[in-house]
Amino acid sequence: MKINRGIYLKFLLSTVSLLLLCSCNAKQAADTTAPAEKPVVEKPVVKTETEPDSEEGVAEEDSTGGEESNNSSLADQLLEFQFSTFAPSEKESGKALSEVEKRRLLATAKILQAARTTIPNPGPYKLVELEGGAEVWQARGEKGKFGGVLTLSTFGSGPKTFNVWAANDAQSHGLGLLMFDSLVEVDAWTGEMNPKLAKSFTLSDDKLEYTITLRNGLVWSDGRPLTADDVIYTFNTLIKKGYGAGSCSARDTLTHKGYFPEVTKVDNLTVKFKTKEPFSPFLNGIHNVAIAPKHILSAITKKPMQEFHGFWDINCDPETMVVSGPFKLKRYVPGQRVEMVRNSRYSVVDKDGRRLPYLDKFVEVIVPDQNTQILKFYGGELDFLDIKSVRGLDAALMKQREKTNNFTMYNLGPDDGTTFIMFNMNRRNNPETGKPYVNPIKRKWFNNLYFRQAVSHAIDRQKLVDNILKGVGIPIFAHYSAGSLWYAIDLKHYGQDLNLAKQLLEQGGFQLKDKQLYDSDDNPVEFVLQTNSGNSARDGTCVMIQNDLAKLGIKVNYQPVDFNILINAINHKLDWDAVLMGLTGNKIEPYDSANVWKSSGRMHMFDQRLPDSEGNVSVTDARIWEKEIDQCFDQGATTFDNKKRHQFFDKFQAIAYDKVPFIYLYSMLDIAAARNTIGNYRPTPIGIYYTPKGTLHNIEEIYKTDGGK
Repeated sequence: MKINRGIYLKFLLSTVSLLLLCSCNAKQAADTTAPAEKPVVEKPVVKTETEPDSEEGVAEEDSTGGEESNNSSLADQLLEFQFSTFAPSEKESGKALSEVEKRRLLATAKILQAARTTIPNPGPYKLVELEGGAEVWQARGEKGKFGGVLTLSTFGSGPKTFNVWAANDAQSHGLGLLMFDSLVEVDAWTGEMNPKLAKSFTLSDDKLEYTITLRNGLVWSDGRPLTADDVIYTFNTLIKKGYGAGSCSARDTLTHKGYFPEVTKVDNLTVKFKTKEPFSPFLNGIHNVAIAPKHILSAITKKPMQEFHGFWDINCDPETMVVSGPFKLKRYVPGQRVEMVRNSRYSVVDKDGRRLPYLDKFVEVIVPDQNTQILKFYGGELDFLDIKSVRGLDAALMKQREKTNNFTMYNLGPDDGTTFIMFNMNRRNNPETGKPYVNPIKRKWFNNLYFRQAVSHAIDRQKLVDNILKGVGIPIFAHYSAGSLWYAIDLKHYGQDLNLAKQLLEQGGFQLKDKQLYDSDDNPVEFVLQTNSGNSARDGTCVMIQNDLAKLGIKVNYQPVDFNILINAINHKLDWDAVLMGLTGNKIEPYDSANVWKSSGRMHMFDQRLPDSEGNVSVTDARIWEKEIDQCFDQGATTFDNKKRHQFFDKFQAIAYDKVPFIYLYSMLDIAAARNTIGNYRPTPIGIYYTPKGTLHNIEEIYKTDGGK
């Protein structure tokens, strides 16, 4: 690792003791059951799914090369990779490491080692057949109690929609994950793709055709059968035609070299997907797609596309929603709470054959800011604080309160998400007004490479981690964080260097006069920096960046705004200057970010191109380096050889590192806090989704040990 000596030392040494204490330990809940629902008698197990029916090298898709130990989960491999990345090594530099360097690297390695989950892998899911022939998955957790309410919270203004295919924010998408299942899912321990709605999947020898078989007896919450027709409709209509932002993003991660897979029906339970070339991210791509009820949505998609965007919005009647997941919407009080109730037809059972989930209700309380979240948790109003809710400034005090407040903290290691700032590099005009989306003066700055590089070197990332995250995080400089197997270890990390920043600005044609920076046309450099209101960490980060850039003579006007307003500006109005925000990542599959980095991507935010009436994005003005990144993603998706894939995705990261369309700042550590009254809570570094599902990868198994209070 090429890192300026000592850049992480303060962070590492100040947090090792805390994070060693927060190691992820399994809680032993009472093995009690309550006959709240008549058990469903199951027939003998008809199939045990140890891994997908594959000779197709699906495991290779998730491996890092070399022989895989039979006793090592992908979570273990990931942490071993992180340990070896940061462990002291004198071979890398060709010279002896200083004591400071050794201490820094060893401290990082200890933090990552401490993140190893100690919750044992429960083994594969079992497929069981119920009376009547319905095939259901048997949960892997202990038998729990039926009933009770799980209450957690989110800050901000609440969801933007309940239509998961139209969602373009993590909150709305996360709620959708509780209501709609996909064909496959990532195993939280092994990282392999397991069938979900599917019973099995196979890949042809030429690696061009996936055959997916659904489980028999699947039904929607209204009792209608879930069949291959729903799968065909989802992919050929909603995703391929781009119905909604969520569908467009899913299309981006399934499209390869402009080609979307051909999806055909074999029989009522079997579907074939055919790709034009071998496409290694395929299973991850369909994992991101919630299957839709054709019998409900087909009438809407026969109307103009705008009708779909308003369907199942935040003002919808919950009774009209038909779902396949563990929960369905019961009530939404705008700006206050989302209430969900169990789906009694969910196709997962416990070891006694009773249909899950155990919980009667899942409630998400909406609060204005993170401080309120913490106070409500301390006051007993919340059962759970998931990742993104526990801030660095809270961690030490929360650790002290574990026993008195009856909760346990869990450290799952570096997050795969990133926090960054970006400038609006859009060079086009609004077709409706004929005027530029971005002020031409500012547009010139934002597209000036020296300007972006200068801003990056002027920011003190380590100080952000120390002061904002209180040491519970890591400075980052590239797209894949230390939480990912695709972390680019060869990219040089650097600290704040104001002298270099000033030199870069001079090269870019800027000059400093009387403590104010001017461009080559003598315009004072001043812009608006926005982020979502209510997020105290981002708020503090913006203020510190404002102060750092003032040292270069740049005037930054900080403006926090409502999250939904911010997203609308980024995705639709395109009239913003600079934004600080974050994106989730993927520890396993790098192509998952194709919707962000490909020039036609629906979340290519630094230079967003709007779709046409059919949902398609046409790119006519891609920069040379954008085209190079497009090629990296295309080539990296064509091979199943992970060494070759690393070459392409490392090259992409090197380009992004040099051109800095996103100025990466830091990645937090994933820390959660759960009441000791939550049974079957088994978080892992792999099993993390959009909140509110978050680390509740086995939400159907979660139960309340205190009688459901």
